Amino acid sequence: MNKYIIISLFCLILSINGLAQRPKDKSAEIGVFLGGSYYIGDINPLVHFGPMTKPAAGAVFRYNINPRFALRANAFFGNVAADDALSPSLGQQQRNLNFKSKITEFSVQAEFNFLDYQIGNERKKFSPYIFAGVGAFMFNPVAIYNNYSYTLQPLGTEGQGLPGGPKKKYKLTQMSIPFGVGVKTNLAKRIGLSIEWGMRKTFTDYLDDVSGEYFSKVELAESRGAVAAAASDPSKGLDPKYNNIGRQRGNPTTKDWYSFAGFVLTLKLKEKRETCPGVN
Repeated sequence: MNKYIIISLFCLILSINGLAQRPKDKSAEIGVFLGGSYYIGDINPLVHFGPMTKPAAGAVFRYNINPRFALRANAFFGNVAADDALSPSLGQQQRNLNFKSKITEFSVQAEFNFLDYQIGNERKKFSPYIFAGVGAFMFNPVAIYNNYSYTLQPLGTEGQGLPGGPKKKYKLTQMSIPFGVGVKTNLAKRIGLSIEWGMRKTFTDYLDDVSGEYFSKVELAESRGAVAAAASDPSKGLDPKYNNIGRQRGNPTTKDWYSFAGFVLTLKLKEKRETCPGVN
């Protein structure tokens, strides 16, 4: 997916070069986002828009620099989840991990319209677009074991902070790179509608609390308690004498992703009318 980020940023840079040649037609919009969110990672490595897609919502402010280029600020709120029990892979079913997490994201983006687009202009009422930007998001993975929910990061399920494990626990606030595609159209004189799909590249492999190797359940139970030991390795179908210590629990060479996709309904703000000097 990195190549798509590069292509998107390249197109946005090209659009900036054309700003000076285009007539100034600036405007601002406020609106809401309604749609869904999901994640791609160790527990769901491939499936987009799968059965674990959850409702999402948000608020949007868009500043249109001209009919081709806009800047946008977002506050998005969603949920992500995955469960090994739903995987067609027998290995994942045996691993038996699951998680869910709320996602709170604040981001700024640049948008490039492939066609001239303006709310209220019948000659410029539709355009596909691409976007890319930078964001920060907060998450906090939770898992369900024996019908109880447990917050995973404090448990250090891969031995974080213990001898032989990762040195530190992962941070629950991380950076992301949002990018994606969409289409815009006019609904009324001051109302616009966008349909978009955006992926978020993250720099953490712990959105799902899964990354590296299995840690000793005995050591976890002694230092963090029985819940930490159970959450670290709930594998089923194994010989009771067998243990997973040192075996791969996740794939540390890849980072996790999450997505927001849905509808953006915006209202164009009224513009200040210019007046002649001396006229009230």
